[in-house]
Amino acid sequence: MKTVKKVFCIALAALMLGLAACAPAANGGETPAPVNTNAPVQHSNAGERFKELSANVTPAQQTGRQPDAAFRKAQADFAVELFKNSLERGENSLVSPLSVMLALAMTANGADNETLAQMERTLGMPIEQLNAYLYSYMKLLAQSSSVKLADSIWFKSFEGEFDPAANCEPFFKPNRDFLERNAAIYDADVFSAPFDESTLEALNDWVKKNTDGMIDRMLDEIDPDTVMFLVNTLLFDAEWDDRYTHYQVHDDVFTALSGERQSVTMMNSSENVWIGDDTCSGFLKYYKDGPYAFAALLPAEGTDLNAFIDGLTGERLLSMLEDRWAGKVNTRMPKFGFDYSVSLVDALKTMGMTDAFDSAIADFSRLGTVAEGYNLCIGDVKHKTHIDVAENGTRAGAATVVEIYPESAMPPAEIREVVLDRPFVFMIMDMETNVPLFIGALTSVE
Repeated sequence: MKTVKKVFCIALAALMLGLAACAPAANGGETPAPVNTNAPVQHSNAGERFKELSANVTPAQQTGRQPDAAFRKAQADFAVELFKNSLERGENSLVSPLSVMLALAMTANGADNETLAQMERTLGMPIEQLNAYLYSYMKLLAQSSSVKLADSIWFKSFEGEFDPAANCEPFFKPNRDFLERNAAIYDADVFSAPFDESTLEALNDWVKKNTDGMIDRMLDEIDPDTVMFLVNTLLFDAEWDDRYTHYQVHDDVFTALSGERQSVTMMNSSENVWIGDDTCSGFLKYYKDGPYAFAALLPAEGTDLNAFIDGLTGERLLSMLEDRWAGKVNTRMPKFGFDYSVSLVDALKTMGMTDAFDSAIADFSRLGTVAEGYNLCIGDVKHKTHIDVAENGTRAGAATVVEIYPESAMPPAEIREVVLDRPFVFMIMDMETNVPLFIGALTSVE
C-alpha cells in the first residue's frame, strides 16, 4: 500500500502535465535468424524484427528498484522543467515527461563521459539507478489496463552502401551491448531497416498502432543523415470513477488567455480532494482503474498564467499533491481536446543537456561506431501528444523520437570573405601560363 501511494503521486504529477500513455508493440511473426552486428545487416524489409536480444542479459541487469522519494523527486523535477521549457506561451501545450524520459534513458545507455553526465543531471539521477527505477516502474504500470507503454530502436542498414575495399565495414554499426541492455530493461523492439519511404511508413505505423491512432503520423520524412531512432509511446485511456451525467453538462463561457470569451461545454461535479497552496487552487478527479487521477491547478485570481508556470517547481508540485485536503469540492471543467507537437532540443539544452547535440564533443561511443572522421550526436528530439477530456473519461497519447545523426567531427575549414563593395582590380587570366589576358580596375559601375 505504501508503494502504491508513492506511485500515485508520480502518476498524478505526470498526468497533470500531460501524461499520455501507450500501447505495447506487437511481437508476432517468426523469429529471424540471430543477428550478427559485426557484419552488414542483410534485412531488406523495413520493420523486420530481430530475435529477443535480452536473452543474453543476466538477471542482475534486469533487477529493478521500487519507486521511492528519490525517484518521485527526479520525475517531478524533470516533468516541471520540461513543461516550463517546452510550452508555447499563449498556446495549448502538452508534454509527456515520462515518455521523454524513457526515450532519453534508452539513449543515455549509449552515452559516456561528460555527455552522459549532462544527461544524468537532466534526468535526475545516474543512468544505472534510473534504469533500475524505470524497469520497476514500467512493470508496475503494466499491471494497469489504463496505461500502456512501448519502446523501439530502429537503426539503418547499410547494405550495398559501403566500400568493399574497407572489408565491408558499415558506415554505422550499433553496439550489441547497447541494444541488449535496452531490449532487457525497456523491452525495446529492435529493427534494422533501410531508412527509406518503407521505413518511414513502418515507423509511423508502429507509433500509430501503439498510441491507438492518436498519434497518426510521427515523422513526415527521414533525414538522409539519420542512422538511428529511439522511440517511446505512451497511451492513457481511462473512464472517470464517477462519470459526468447529462444533467451535469451544459453550455458555458471560457475566457481565453487573450481575453476572448469562448463558448464551451462545461462539466460540473462534486469532488472529494482539493490541492493547492497560496498561489493556486485545484482538485483531483479520479479514474476507475488504478491510482490515477486528473489534477487541475487554477492560478490565484489576478495571477498571470505564465508567471504561475515560471514559479512552479517539482518540490512545490509534490508538496501540493502530498498535502492534499479531503473534503467537498464543487468543480466546473470544460470539455476539451487538442494535439501538440514540439521539438525538445532547445528545452533540453536549457535544462543542461548540451553536449549530446554537439557533433564536435558528443560522446555516444557506447551506442555504436561510425566511419572515421564522424561522430554520433542527437539531431532532434521530436515529441507529439494528443488529449481528449470528456464526460466518460480521458484519452491521452504521446510519442517521443530521439534521432541519432553522424556528423563530421573534423573542425570546420577556415572561411574567408571578400566583398567587392569598393573599387577593385580585375583580370582575365590564362591559367596555364599565368599570363593576364586582360587587367583593369573598376572604380564605378555607372
